[in-house]
Amino acid sequence: MRLSIFALLFLLGQSIIAQQDSLPPQKEVDSLKLSSIDSVNTVKKDSLRPVSVAKDSLKPKKFGQKKEKKKKQDSVSIRDYKIISFQRDTVFLDTTLTIHKEYKYNYIREDDFELMPFANMGQQYNVLGRTFSNRPYYPRIGATAKHSNYFEVEDIDYYNVPTPMTELMFKTTMEQGQMLDAVLAFNISKRFNASIAYTGFRSLGKYRFEQTQAGNFRTTFNYSTENERYLLRGHIAAQDLEAEENGGISNRAQFEDDPLGDFDDRFRLDVRYTDANTRILGKRYYLDQQYRLVNSKRNSEDKEPTTLTLGHQFNYETKFYDFVQTSQNNAFGSDPFLTPIEDRARLKTMFNKGTLEFSNRTLGKLSGSLGLYNYNYFFNSILVTEEGNTIQNKLEGEEIVLGGKYIKRFGRLMLEGGLNYTLSGELTGNSLNAIADYKVNDNISVIGGIHISSRMPDFNYLLYQSDYRNYNWQNTDTFEKQQTQTIKFGLNSKLIGKIEAEYSALDNYTYFASTATQDQIDAGQETAFIRPVQETATINHLRVKYFKEFKWRKWSLANTVLYQDVTQDQQVLNLPQVVTRNTIYFSSDVFKKAMFLQTGVTFKYFTSYNMNAYNPLLGEFYIQNNEEFGGYPLMDVFINAKVRQTRIYLKAEHLNSIFSEPNYYSAPNYPYRDFVIRFGLVWNFFS
Repeated sequence: MRLSIFALLFLLGQSIIAQQDSLPPQKEVDSLKLSSIDSVNTVKKDSLRPVSVAKDSLKPKKFGQKKEKKKKQDSVSIRDYKIISFQRDTVFLDTTLTIHKEYKYNYIREDDFELMPFANMGQQYNVLGRTFSNRPYYPRIGATAKHSNYFEVEDIDYYNVPTPMTELMFKTTMEQGQMLDAVLAFNISKRFNASIAYTGFRSLGKYRFEQTQAGNFRTTFNYSTENERYLLRGHIAAQDLEAEENGGISNRAQFEDDPLGDFDDRFRLDVRYTDANTRILGKRYYLDQQYRLVNSKRNSEDKEPTTLTLGHQFNYETKFYDFVQTSQNNAFGSDPFLTPIEDRARLKTMFNKGTLEFSNRTLGKLSGSLGLYNYNYFFNSILVTEEGNTIQNKLEGEEIVLGGKYIKRFGRLMLEGGLNYTLSGELTGNSLNAIADYKVNDNISVIGGIHISSRMPDFNYLLYQSDYRNYNWQNTDTFEKQQTQTIKFGLNSKLIGKIEAEYSALDNYTYFASTATQDQIDAGQETAFIRPVQETATINHLRVKYFKEFKWRKWSLANTVLYQDVTQDQQVLNLPQVVTRNTIYFSSDVFKKAMFLQTGVTFKYFTSYNMNAYNPLLGEFYIQNNEEFGGYPLMDVFINAKVRQTRIYLKAEHLNSIFSEPNYYSAPNYPYRDFVIRFGLVWNFFS
């Protein structure tokens, strides 16, 4: 521990020294106050949305003397370092320290308000809140619980930088390990930018046989010609996520009833097995190019010219999901086909889409597309069951999809819509997304939208094979396409706060459940009888999320509340009714403004409910209605600081576990982590 602290202080000292010759110092070191939950400036580079002022990024460098005017033209500011998303939204590099940066300083680098982490870093997350309007159009391999840090196509960022830029994120793990997320962005020329990124970690964990480790490699490039008629971007991703699986603790009394402290060392608790491992291995090649056939500008300052653009997207990806176990265990069945257990699901996909887009100041932006999606999901052998049923070894085919998109601004009103319709194929059906965004004034905006979609469940619901007899099924002829209809509303006001409401109606909702009897559950065999099930009745889901931050002098109180209500005939969609997070914190410049300090307490709570259980063999959560979990608080104390472009994080996680009852679980038989102190930093430096 002392060595780790010394290493952190050494890195901090080196960062301060290194940055003396880095980016020119900004006169505005810290950002303005937040106006909404999303704290970055967004520029719709290839859309009709207006450019807004970044309220959570550094202001550009200012020069007060006239003799510096010539130097100003050649200077580089923080706004020149741009990050471009998959949707071509652009944000400026943000080196400020805010409460939202604190929320995102975790393993997945996203706000985990609606997620419940497991004890060890890199493990799966249980879901506290659901949103049904953002599901992917095409089914995926499954094992969704193991994909928390898997970078999909939509998660890859591209960069446009004037000079090389590096970002390093370091964070301690639970036991015997560290995490490092490194990004290097650079430009070979003004028109060609590239990046190399790698996320790697290893964490032993506090419990027996729960070690996790991963490596995520990404490299990107983007290029444009001088007249910007031709745009090209692409990436390569190679990812490997591995985890030991222990099935959870086998005797809860050791965790819940330990007056003598015999099991304070969590490594002494008995677990269900110590010989199972899961692994996800994925490789992807992605290419996106556009060529403007027509680019008619009225003058040199015309920002909305008449254009006709031809585009093409290509994506090829291979992915494996492995579950291996050296010996048979009754938790999955008593009579496997083979031992050791070596299950592997494979998915190979290739996607091509051609797009023709017309843009005009009067008509807006209208595009049409034609996509071809080839898939091959397969196992090694064909299985004939004892009942004489045949389970195929693969699902193979192609989907031909016609798509369209429209964007137009009418003064303060922005309309945006997208449509996909399957011309040929069995997996997908259709999808419709429409959004209306109205800006009442500079302080109030209103948004409304609808979502309609239909598609088959993920591949592991339709077909699965395992060396365990109970984990073999094929539902391609019995399962119907899942139907989703959603309507949503949002209000963003500086005075009132941010409100998001969404109502969804779900038909043919598909889930995993256990058919085990109570005697089998008592014998620890609940997971031996997991099956995919499809609910025929309609499920109605309502969610309302609210955020508001109050400020008084140097004190702030940030509040986030989520309310959910589910109407259903069968108990198949289990969610807590209320999830809340409240953070009170203090912010101030210290050491003659050489450091910006932020310290406070975060309190998180969710009501008790039938929390989903975890199945390691499938890498999925399944519903259980036998017992409730939750109703306990999670309290974290943090001290964060910013020195130039370096942010330092120190947090005491789950502090109240020191004096509270040991009734906190992330899933049945999986206790949440105990009190732990973790620290790390995010360091940006420039060449």
